[in-house]
Amino acid sequence: MGFLGKSVIAGMSIVFLAACTPKIVQQDKSSSTKVNSEMYRFISSLMSKMTIEEKIGQLNLLTGGDAVTGTTVNSNIEQKIKNGEVGGFFSLSTPQKIRKAQELAVKEARLKIPLIFGMDVIHGYKTTFPIPLGLSCSWDMNLIQKTARIAAEEASADGLNWTFSPMVDVSRDPRWGRVSEGNGEDPFLGAEIAKAMVKGYQGDDLSKANTIMACVKHFALYGASEAGRDYNTVDMSRQRMYNEYLLPYKAAVDAGVGSVMTSFNEIDGIPATANKWLVTDLLRNDWNFKGFVVTDYTGINEMVDHGFGNLQEVSAKALQAGVDMDMVGEGFLTTLKKSYQEGKISMQEIDRACRLVLEAKYKLGLFEDPFKYCDEERARTQIYTSENLKFAREVAGKSFVLLKNNEVLPLKKQGTIALVGPLANTRENMPGTWSVSTDLSKAISVKEGLENILGSRAKILHAMGTNLLDDAEYQKRATMFGRDIPRDNRSNEVMLKEAVNLAKKSDVIVAALGESSEMSGESSSRTDIKIPQNQQKLLEELVKTGKPVVLVLFTGRPLDLTWENQHVPAILNVWFGGSQTGNAIADVLFGDVNPSGKLSMTFPQNVGQIPLYYNHKNTGRPLEGPWFQKFRSNYLDVTNEPLYPFGYGLSYTKFDFSEPRLDKDNFKAGEKVQLSVTLSNRGKFDGEEVVQLYISDMVGSVTRPVKELKAFQKVFLKSGQSKEVKFEITEDMLKFYNSELQFVSEPGEFKVFVGNSSSSVKEAKFRLN
Repeated sequence: MGFLGKSVIAGMSIVFLAACTPKIVQQDKSSSTKVNSEMYRFISSLMSKMTIEEKIGQLNLLTGGDAVTGTTVNSNIEQKIKNGEVGGFFSLSTPQKIRKAQELAVKEARLKIPLIFGMDVIHGYKTTFPIPLGLSCSWDMNLIQKTARIAAEEASADGLNWTFSPMVDVSRDPRWGRVSEGNGEDPFLGAEIAKAMVKGYQGDDLSKANTIMACVKHFALYGASEAGRDYNTVDMSRQRMYNEYLLPYKAAVDAGVGSVMTSFNEIDGIPATANKWLVTDLLRNDWNFKGFVVTDYTGINEMVDHGFGNLQEVSAKALQAGVDMDMVGEGFLTTLKKSYQEGKISMQEIDRACRLVLEAKYKLGLFEDPFKYCDEERARTQIYTSENLKFAREVAGKSFVLLKNNEVLPLKKQGTIALVGPLANTRENMPGTWSVSTDLSKAISVKEGLENILGSRAKILHAMGTNLLDDAEYQKRATMFGRDIPRDNRSNEVMLKEAVNLAKKSDVIVAALGESSEMSGESSSRTDIKIPQNQQKLLEELVKTGKPVVLVLFTGRPLDLTWENQHVPAILNVWFGGSQTGNAIADVLFGDVNPSGKLSMTFPQNVGQIPLYYNHKNTGRPLEGPWFQKFRSNYLDVTNEPLYPFGYGLSYTKFDFSEPRLDKDNFKAGEKVQLSVTLSNRGKFDGEEVVQLYISDMVGSVTRPVKELKAFQKVFLKSGQSKEVKFEITEDMLKFYNSELQFVSEPGEFKVFVGNSSSSVKEAKFRLN
């Protein structure tokens, strides 16, 4: 039985492929077959000359030390390369450094096998784009693909040929810090982004010098860790996996991703890195994945602490499960030969892993030219260009989500503006987490962005107002990796008074508050997802002045903004926008760009509602009608509703939707239903709106979500313009995995919803016969 087969991706995407996803170029089959046979012969010949030590060496991925993302570093690297004990490096960059390492491999090692060089190129390279959660809020697949394309061009110009991206873990828990690196809570939106990112990185020919191999991660279910605590246990039914979590990984595989990274968590009681069902049965056999599988940082070694065996045992289990490359931990390098000699693993298993790593290098063209990525002229001319920075500014503006606006925004480019807050003048925190290659000192701060766009037309008064956090030790943890915000050692009262006095002299207050960039990301889980208390106190005092207040919110996760929503007249969520954050913020604040971002993850009213997501299921006692009702599924102290729902985001203009129109109200397999809706821009500004289509299966053989995103289009309309937006509904869009894990559609009644968020929709009904 196929699992999440091709019909899922094709069927669910056909509705809006032209509108949302660039066409994927298909390689000629005869040409592909010839290349594959030549590759097979070449690698078979090479492997026939390799010793067991050299084969195992190809499975060893070491860190070069430029940007370490874990707690372990490697030693005696040069000798290991000469001995043929290294397959590749990550976190080593620049053509000069990579050429030096590559020369050791191809000139001094016995078989002269080139190395592969990877890096965490997550949301841009030197030119940095918004954090992935922010980028997903653009709902613009062409835009997202281009960010990956530019990242690949810059990274490859700096000597790299492999990225550990995209991360596509579905997550519904904003306590988890790594929601900042993903695409939110919805598997369908995540799948579309996964395809766009893979296509952007890899292009249509991996052997080209300006493409890099993608690595989809973290396989699998990493975003569902218990309590939102990083690296924690995951436990869920197969039915939930199939229907709610696995689709984005499968979409990346179908898009041709070259490599897959296993996750830190366990699945069905077995760590993912040694889970044969996951890596072999599902990924290779059911999904037909042909690339190689790499662990996460010391993922094999960490299975010892899982209680899964000693290093030799867990290394053997990982290889037997289907893992091909060991990142940093060197468990493969130091134990596999012994396991083979003891009959615990086979040469066939070693050969499988070695072949897949060598095939990746062959596809990248490294055997033909090991130094193809070591072009110093490209490094000088194709990285951090003015053209790339211009695009980064555009992308950032499209990622921002306007959460509230009581006719305060856009601001006028005149008068006196009080710019207040610990995040108002920190370049280092603008790129966001996992921007390991960017030059933090070159990012544009909020203060600089306002100054750039205003010039002498308005006066800016600046005060910090408070530190990022009252707790100095907590602030150290929240500003690691060069993101320091120097502390003001004056008392809170003195700082607050200074900020309030400036605010009273202004016409409008811009408060740059929220999280620092390292308050989200890996190992940055939080139990309190409010704005830090000292910052909220500052905000309260600013609101008391009676002046218009705009909260420019920095965050890498959905926050509890209940108080802010009740009291602050305007809230612009800017996530962390990358290299051009400050300029992009100014563009939106002053109306040069009309915000069009839509949330890809629900904002709760408080942390007690978590996990809270739009595509939940009903209970047997759903709340119908007003809150509160005894013996219904609701809370005593707060409604079931989110503060801001999935798909939500305001604009400076007003969009209206007509009632959805269907060309038929029933159809059968093989037929289609056409839905059309008229979108009208009734406001004073030109703008973009995301038209979202959701479907609800009213009766199923297993319980079904209240609604599921199945299609969307991002539409630009001038002020006063209207447009008919069309979708096609197919049987494949109605399919799901039943209790036997068969991918089926079932006859019956369906509702279709169209609107500009998951909660603001108009509906129609149809029937599948």
